Amino acid sequence: MDYYDPYGYGGMVALFAVLGVMLLILGPIMYVVFSLFLMKIFEKAGVEGKWRAWVPVYNAMILFKLGDMSPWLVLYAIGASLVLSWIPVIGWLLPLATLAISAMAAWRVGLKLQKEAAWVILYVFLSIVWMGILAFDKSRWNPAIAPAPWAGNAFLADRTVWDGVPPQPSQGVAPQAPGYGAASQGYAPPQGYQPPAQPGYGAPAQPGQPGQPGYGAPAQPGPGQPAPGAPGAPVPPPAAPPAPPTAPPAPPATPPAPPAAPPAPPAAPPAGPDAPDNPAGPNQPPA
Repeated sequence: MDYYDPYGYGGMVALFAVLGVMLLILGPIMYVVFSLFLMKIFEKAGVEGKWRAWVPVYNAMILFKLGDMSPWLVLYAIGASLVLSWIPVIGWLLPLATLAISAMAAWRVGLKLQKEAAWVILYVFLSIVWMGILAFDKSRWNPAIAPAPWAGNAFLADRTVWDGVPPQPSQGVAPQAPGYGAASQGYAPPQGYQPPAQPGYGAPAQPGQPGQPGYGAPAQPGPGQPAPGAPGAPVPPPAAPPAPPTAPPAPPATPPAPPAAPPAPPAAPPAGPDAPDNPAGPNQPPA
């Protein structure tokens, strides 16, 4: 008994079966190729860890961050596709909106790798070729480009800081060391701080304001003191030097005469009284 299929359901089933087998074979191959290309692009951009390019969804979020787009847009697009894809018109527009957002991120990534804006067309139609060229050409990563047109948009612009992923200049945050929070760019003095004046000098105070330390207005002359001359007035030359001193006084006349001869020594002392005639000695009585 022959089976009649007027609507061709059998052919459609066979076609979908062939497509399913091709996806099972080509899907892993395409995933490996895409991840390899993303790994090379991440290396140029300074992303730490090659494993980040091999994690599904997460690698697309990092690509969005490098393209100055909020990485949460990837999750929003996946969630909206799961919830709203069955609604007519909205379900058809969601893939187009996702493609447009990803093209915006690819445009920024291409600019940072010295590619013109026209390269986005190649990304839209042959994204794998676009990734391969950016991954293996000799271009260098240069994030110092003009800010994105959506930099001020809180929904589209990237404001996240992730360890291992260098922040882009359009985020307004400085690069951070691994494991630490984002550091403030440059040094900002505290509010109300004024740098100290140089020692011994300060700008003259304005009328009605106190002067700065180390500087004072010149003192006014007191009563009885001559007023200082006008600035720039010539100083009169000094008077004639005084006359040299006269000749030194004449030396004195002949020196004074030496003193007279010293007085004569005194005469010999007078002789004492005659001693008694006592030859026997003082202890013998006289005879």
